[in-house]
Amino acid sequence: MADNNGFRPSKQCLQASSSLVLASILAFTLQIYFFSPISPDPLHLPQISASHNLPTNNKLQEVTKIGEGFLNKPEDLCFDEEGTLYTATRDGWIKRMHRNGSWEDWKLIGGDSLLGVATTRSGGIIVCDALKGLLKVEEDGVSLLTSQFNGSQIRFADDVIEGSDGIMYFSIASTKFGFHDWHLDLLEAKPNGQLLKYDPFLNHTSLLLDNLCFPNGVALSQHEDFLVVCETWKYRCLKYWLKGERKGTTEVFIENLIGGPDNINLAPDGSFWIAQLELRFEGILGFVHTSKASKHLLATFPKLLGLIQGIHKKATVVKVGADGKMLKRFDDPNGSVMSFVTNALEFEDHLYLGSLNTNFIGKLPLLESDDPNFI
Repeated sequence: MADNNGFRPSKQCLQASSSLVLASILAFTLQIYFFSPISPDPLHLPQISASHNLPTNNKLQEVTKIGEGFLNKPEDLCFDEEGTLYTATRDGWIKRMHRNGSWEDWKLIGGDSLLGVATTRSGGIIVCDALKGLLKVEEDGVSLLTSQFNGSQIRFADDVIEGSDGIMYFSIASTKFGFHDWHLDLLEAKPNGQLLKYDPFLNHTSLLLDNLCFPNGVALSQHEDFLVVCETWKYRCLKYWLKGERKGTTEVFIENLIGGPDNINLAPDGSFWIAQLELRFEGILGFVHTSKASKHLLATFPKLLGLIQGIHKKATVVKVGADGKMLKRFDDPNGSVMSFVTNALEFEDHLYLGSLNTNFIGKLPLLESDDPNFI
């Protein structure tokens, strides 16, 4: 049928148009599959353990906002013996809050890759720089502790803790993907991470655990007889024995969590606080975890990831006993105050919360949180 101008597309024109469409589809498919930066496995999220699935509450909406407007996405934090709070921010600063509540721009390291922080017995703090390695930050300046392991550059140092003997334990979230491509590690869903040990007296870095699924937070037990390391993509934490008959062995500390465990910190009573990320997606979006085609598509066009990010929609932290049993749970179920919480640290009867989606640190009184409705 001709159009208003009497034009009738020729058979050759239609064939050419069809060929162009088919060629475009083929090129698009080839780009997704053959130029994708990942070789993905399905990620089967575990069923939430009934013993872990405590009632949701609004407790994290009750936080006091400290440092509001002064901090840019404070992921992790720590306190020294004098009660000074330190945090690393996304604008490359180590900032600290003194006992009197005043804030200070302490040391500028630069970049946007500062992650885990921890205090040291000798003074100053240790900082995981995802691009540089393990740093020591003191009043005199910044020094590089280690940036190489087994002849290769450490590319994604994530979290660190120091033992009473000065030995440092730190996680490498991924040996394949760098800090700015962390989402590719999630999409690939393969065990690309490591747990390393740094001996400052020998200036030597060694391997404790390999083949971990995005190892994130690291914590020492109260008696330093074992380490706990969080495997974010597997929704579990592992226990690595440092002393005793089981020294050098690994077992599951807690699994089937409600969220992907991020950072973990020892509490004064010997239990642990764990920040958890929302990685479960409702409806059709959950298909992404099990569909290789969807993973390739998102890896090739990362801007689409914004459609499936649940980490900005809520916040959850849990308290877990030294025996791996769930004790407490605090939430912001709709992310109205706190979301993307990456760290929970107890200090002087308060819980301090770091986040990659705020310009403040949350401070929650714990004595008031002993209400049975929030266990």
